[in-house]
Amino acid sequence: MQMADGGRRLRAILGFVSAICLLAMPLRAQESGIATGAAAPGAKLETLDGKTAELSQYIGKGPVVMEFWATWCPNCKELEPAMLAVQKKYAGKVQFVGVAVSVNESPELVRRYVEKHGLAGVQFYDRKGTAIDAYDVPATSFVVVINKAGKVVYTGLGGTQDLDAAIRKAL
Repeated sequence: MQMADGGRRLRAILGFVSAICLLAMPLRAQESGIATGAAAPGAKLETLDGKTAELSQYIGKGPVVMEFWATWCPNCKELEPAMLAVQKKYAGKVQFVGVAVSVNESPELVRRYVEKHGLAGVQFYDRKGTAIDAYDVPATSFVVVINKAGKVVYTGLGGTQDLDAAIRKAL
């Protein structure tokens, strides 16, 4: 991946989210981004304290719920109660991974948000857009559910996704 491509992708995401906010129309779960049935790719990310991490360390070991999100995203905030509920319900059975986009964010801002809102699982910062590119993320509030074999079984976008039904596809 070239840095310019990641930068264009991040600008496109910001533009898409801005357009959604202007329209004030909630998104619904839908098939988009990485194809259902595809092998979930790895990607180099950062922990919220700036260390390098590899997303692949969570894939193929059990079910994974991954959300691409931002602190400023209205759809992410709408989805947050449902995400907190499934994190509690499936604790110990499913690995939850948050990937914060780097548009108008910093690792410190994300860390404070995670602590304040009690988000569970591991949280990463996608400074270079590597995970965004690998998963062909169309916008923030994008959720990918991966089964224990490392295959994508669900993708959805927006604040009103049925996360419980999505997770059941991976169990």
